[in-house]
Amino acid sequence: MPEQTITIGHKEFAVACQPGEEQFLLAAAAMLDTEARTLLNQIGRVPAERMLLMSGLMLADKTAAVEDKLKDAEAQIESMREEISRLHARPAQKVEVPVVPQDLTDGLAELAARAEAVAEDMESRST
Repeated sequence: MPEQTITIGHKEFAVACQPGEEQFLLAAAAMLDTEARTLLNQIGRVPAERMLLMSGLMLADKTAAVEDKLKDAEAQIESMREEISRLHARPAQKVEVPVVPQDLTDGLAELAARAEAVAEDMESRST
């Protein structure tokens, strides 16, 4: 079983862990060390046991806050999934698209062509 030396609040500790879990141990120790250093900067010298206890409690408080945010986010996701399910469950709405009759389209095209011809005629007369 690998043994790692970790530093928490300027104190070194030898800790054993499962093979392959060294990085997880070091990451957790770094988090605990950050809290311990914060505590030491605020209070000063503290016995190791008290420092570890207080640092652990500070981390637990942060973890609880993150868990609350995670629960809120999961609830929002579930609410959105339910809304999407409701939208998909609705029967399809019939949408009617008006169709322009072909003779009206032809008439408008002819009118546009005449207007262009008149514009060209007026332009050629003015030059």
